[in-house]
Amino acid sequence: MSASTPLNPVFILTHEFYPKRGGIATFTEEMAKATAAQGYDIEVWAQSAPPDTEKFWPFKLHRLPVKGTHDLTCQLKLARELIGARRRLRYATVYLPEPGPMLAMMLLQFAHAFRPHRLILTFHGSEILRFHHNPIKRLLTRRLIKHASRISTLTHYTHDLLCRHFPEATRKTFLTPGALRSDFALGCTALSPVQKGNKLVVLTVGRLHPRKGQLITLHALQALPPADRAKIEYWIVGAASKGHYDQQLREATAQSDLAVRFLGDLPDEQLDAVYAQADVFAMTSIDHGHSVEGFGLVYLEASAHGLPIIAHSIGGVAEAVINGVTGLLIPPNQPERLTTAFERLISDATLRQRLGHAGRTWARRNCWKQSADLLFNPSFTPSPFQA
Repeated sequence: MSASTPLNPVFILTHEFYPKRGGIATFTEEMAKATAAQGYDIEVWAQSAPPDTEKFWPFKLHRLPVKGTHDLTCQLKLARELIGARRRLRYATVYLPEPGPMLAMMLLQFAHAFRPHRLILTFHGSEILRFHHNPIKRLLTRRLIKHASRISTLTHYTHDLLCRHFPEATRKTFLTPGALRSDFALGCTALSPVQKGNKLVVLTVGRLHPRKGQLITLHALQALPPADRAKIEYWIVGAASKGHYDQQLREATAQSDLAVRFLGDLPDEQLDAVYAQADVFAMTSIDHGHSVEGFGLVYLEASAHGLPIIAHSIGGVAEAVINGVTGLLIPPNQPERLTTAFERLISDATLRQRLGHAGRTWARRNCWKQSADLLFNPSFTPSPFQA
């Protein structure tokens, strides 16, 4: 793309943005920064946030009067904002990187006046199943896909899931793989919120939700021989989600003789410090209803810190963790094999070092610029589906 090429403005609409945390929020922020760095006129519309949490961004940021949920109230409020800005959006590229704004656009797509010049979508996994399960949303999603210029997924798994449920997406879907945060190389600037003792630390980072598998990891560690249990601590980082999973996890911890620490939701600086103290990363995700693990940027962050990984071989996890190279992948619902995997890593420092060393290189193989090029450069015409 030459500097003289005229670029339509790009509006990125999202309910998952800083200070909200998670893989989708990171993906959205990094795509916005990478696109702005290439000279595009970027404006991000994001959910409301307290003024004292705001920080500088290399693009325009418009905070919406929505909390960032997927309920009908948020959809209608975003739809009203879109109607008010319809003249600006008509000749622009509108990017919907997650399901929240897709639901709002579904309400408006029948009116030609609200259709943007170019519409770009990204699917992550769980929303595909949810949209397909509901007959009305299934029809609306198919129409939205029909109007889209380009569509992306982070993994081959999600691509296959999308095209199996919505074949209309097959010829316009491309791979935009996740990468490390752009500020990852800046290093740790904050002190760790917890001090490490002389035990090996097994770390999980993810919201406290059944799909993330913290309880499964806890049970696997509790099944270790007493001598191995005495060598380790289990650190859990993440905010509680709706439901009683947090309470179940704490009750199971109280009945265990395993040393467990709940560190809550941590900012990136403190999280980097916690990664630096850990010895093994574990996130044993499972399919939970219509919720699936489409990828998992957290696996890349753990690998970049040199941590060997233990995970379940489900969804897109196998595209974030290479079995036997950067970590150990275990089929779900096989607790004995999962415990054996932990036992191997706890007892074999050489294996931990080998997997962790390979992970550092693996985690840096992708960059956000390539994904931004694929989605927003009109002159770039890759072959569907480009891996």
